[in-house]
Amino acid sequence: MIVCCGEAVIDMMQTAVPGLGEVFLPLPGGCSYNTSITIGRLGVPVAFLGRLSTNFFGEIQVKRLRENHVRDDLVIRCDQNPVLSFIRIEKGKEPQYAFYDEGTADRALLTEDLPPLPPETACIVFGSISMNMEPIASTIETLILREAQRKKVIAFDPNIRPFMIKDRDAYMKRFEQWISVCTIAKISAEDFEYIFPGTEPEEALRKIIGLGTRLAIATLGPNGAIAMLRRNEGNVTRIYAPAASVSEIADTVGAGDTFHGAFLAWLEMRGKMSPGSIACLSETDLYDALVFANKAAAIVCTRHGAEPPTLEEIAKVKNPEVSAKL
Repeated sequence: MIVCCGEAVIDMMQTAVPGLGEVFLPLPGGCSYNTSITIGRLGVPVAFLGRLSTNFFGEIQVKRLRENHVRDDLVIRCDQNPVLSFIRIEKGKEPQYAFYDEGTADRALLTEDLPPLPPETACIVFGSISMNMEPIASTIETLILREAQRKKVIAFDPNIRPFMIKDRDAYMKRFEQWISVCTIAKISAEDFEYIFPGTEPEEALRKIIGLGTRLAIATLGPNGAIAMLRRNEGNVTRIYAPAASVSEIADTVGAGDTFHGAFLAWLEMRGKMSPGSIACLSETDLYDALVFANKAAAIVCTRHGAEPPTLEEIAKVKNPEVSAKL
């Protein structure tokens, strides 16, 4: 069982409507929320933990969880509105975001609100804008520090939105604490530009490993992904996997969330979701997991919005050349 905790937003996706021009279409989203949808769609047991509104937006969010086999018994319902995330898409550019989060359901999660986790929970997923909003950031921090001591896999996706961080020094101090207890950290090239400005991805990964993370992954968009795994004896294994080839890119919304969810689902499906098993992953295991996650992310990029694939759809994507290197 994987538990994804954090924000569940309403993505206001820019789209064109004949006769109206550019408008914004409301769709359920959010980093950990999308990750849970990915995992559920791949047939792996998963639950979402967070606060959702009782209004019609909240009903849309809960409905999507249930339709994708994501447990919602860890969800707290309230009468506050959800976070609204407006997304502007320009061809050939990264999506632009504007968040409206004051007084919202997501950010008001308190430590005393945390429900008991299912006994079969093996992995806790956290990250993104929920770690920039209080009190939810402190609540999730309490949860991951506790569960790391209980030998659960802790998986982190910073998914940084710089305009939401008011004090970079304070954020980085907490970031290093979170990283120190993580089993897995999935970090994009854009995140690294904020975390370690001017640092190449491989050097940045080594810094993340040095801070305590067991397995650090850099996603490089069309250039694939690199993973670095610190073994028990201290040696570091480095694996690169090229991106999957797809015909046409619609947008990249949800690609990182889908990569993360697919990578974690691969571990769970193969019985490797424990700190000990992850430390012993073979080079073949790491490569296969990266390829699987790259395929899932590539499929999402052919669709508008965060619409992760099924196992059957991933199986139809051609494997990249094994000899490809970065």
